[in-house]
Amino acid sequence: MSKLHFDLVSPERLLISAEVDQVDVPGTEGDFGVLANHAPLMTALRPGVLTIQSQGKAGEKFFVRGGFAEVTAKGLTILAEEAMPLAEFDRAALETRIRNAEEDVADAKDAARRERAQETLDRLRELQAALH
Repeated sequence: MSKLHFDLVSPERLLISAEVDQVDVPGTEGDFGVLANHAPLMTALRPGVLTIQSQGKAGEKFFVRGGFAEVTAKGLTILAEEAMPLAEFDRAALETRIRNAEEDVADAKDAARRERAQETLDRLRELQAALH
């Protein structure tokens, strides 16, 4: 089986650069799988779980929050607004962070603080939805 070159990049760092069998991507138009020799494609990502399949390994999963996917003859590149391995998540800690963010929204003293707190809460809820 041919291998697909895959790069997963977040603003902070290059998370993965590897030869893989398949990557399942959460696109805005729906989830899609990419194998070697896939037709060229560029699409936006929605918040969700990206799964990387490599022969002989369990699927490695990452949460991605927005960004873009580009498939070329060279492979697949994901430029994510935010990306993190699901293995690093503590669900109880996430629940606590959501409750704290809800309190921050309710306690905001002005519109600017409320807006920033709401953005944080929305990101946390996106993550929670992707995990379920």
